[in-house]
Amino acid sequence: MLVPVRRIEKRLFKLNEELARLRRDEELTRGELEMHGHLHDDDLRDAVVSDAPADRATERQSAKDVARLRGALDDIRAKVARTERSRDDLLAKLGD
Repeated sequence: MLVPVRRIEKRLFKLNEELARLRRDEELTRGELEMHGHLHDDDLRDAVVSDAPADRATERQSAKDVARLRGALDDIRAKVARTERSRDDLLAKLGD
């Protein structure tokens, strides 16, 4: 079944907008992860040096933040890959 070219173009436009949004999200999340990674390094050092329960608790929490942000970044990258595959499929249909 042939899909009208106009419909493909509209879908491509939406996919390109979605990719732009996802790439912005990826950039912001990567920056936030970098910041939290530095904070976690500091918290880990403090926990090792002081061995205080409060410092250990802070280090555990910052480790959870880093893990959460890594997961979020992985999710965004997976969405980018899926969206790019969808766009490539539509471009192939447009070329047919």
